Amino acid sequence: MIAPPPVARPKLSVIVPVYNGELQLSRCLDALLASRFTDFEVIVVDDCSTDGSRQIVEQFAARYLRTPRNVGPGGARNLAARHAYGDVLLFVDSDVVVAPETVGQVAADFACDPQLAALFGSYDDQPAWRDFLSQYKNLMHHYVHQISSENASTFWAGCGAVRRDVYLEFGGFDLEKYPKPSIEDIEFGLRLWRAGRRIKLNKEIQVKHLKRWTLRGLLRADIFLRAVPWTRLILESGELPADLNLKMNMRVSALLVGLLVVALLAIPVDALGIVPGLTIGRIGIAAAVLVALLFALNWREYAWFARKRGAMFAAAAAIAHWTYYFYSGVTFALTTVHHKLTHSSPGGAPAAPMNLAAENRPFGERD
Repeated sequence: MIAPPPVARPKLSVIVPVYNGELQLSRCLDALLASRFTDFEVIVVDDCSTDGSRQIVEQFAARYLRTPRNVGPGGARNLAARHAYGDVLLFVDSDVVVAPETVGQVAADFACDPQLAALFGSYDDQPAWRDFLSQYKNLMHHYVHQISSENASTFWAGCGAVRRDVYLEFGGFDLEKYPKPSIEDIEFGLRLWRAGRRIKLNKEIQVKHLKRWTLRGLLRADIFLRAVPWTRLILESGELPADLNLKMNMRVSALLVGLLVVALLAIPVDALGIVPGLTIGRIGIAAAVLVALLFALNWREYAWFARKRGAMFAAAAAIAHWTYYFYSGVTFALTTVHHKLTHSSPGGAPAAPMNLAAENRPFGERD
């Protein structure tokens, strides 16, 4: 049988949304223009920055667009998609540095698979900042993507690509639902997946993240920009894909951490003698069993952290991970209760939305 001729490699449009990103933007553009693959354009969309982002763009061979008002990264990407020349749109965050082969890897994947609608990669295992939070957060992202299925049910716009005709067919990112940076890329990927379009997680595509995480920024991103809207999306869509952060062992771990917190809170109850038969010994046994189960469910991850950064880092990562399970589980429960109450109010009218965070949030706080 004669093999069919190879599909022509598509021309790409690399889209970089930026909002006050002058500290990282030049490194991002430098890396793109150092790519070995050259058949692509770069479009930088300035989301009404007030710093020197425009002046930085003018130093590079890139097209410059400016949004008419502050619309967030989703709106900036939608604007660029309408002006792009390429058959494939490659989204790269302004605080991301691609490898020399990244753009070529994206082009090759789309050229080899005409049915491929979208793909994305992950952060690498060498984050730019050396503090614990930045190392932990970025390494966790890398690990979760690296162990997940290549047949994805979601999308990541930090370094993700989609055919332009597919992007326009599905209307791009939903700005009505996500006017602020949130899970607009996850929701877009879910729409593609539900329509039967193929999304690939290419684990060989790895990029460096330049963001330095703070405790406040991490909690804001994990709870208000991810957990709350992601829970709402799950409840509204009725879809709970068992992939990425929603794998079964992760759901069970969140439940176990909740039980562990209950066990620890039972210690003062034991001291007061409120519950007959409740003793510190029994509480200790229950807590030990829960801790053992948590290590058993997550040992591969903690062993991986130990190999990468040593035993002390792995121990700290385990504590941070359990903390993440706790506040994510609590957020899921509270948001679910609120959703049920608002969708079962008298007359079918939804109640006022839960004010979990201020409406005016900075656009830089995302994973």
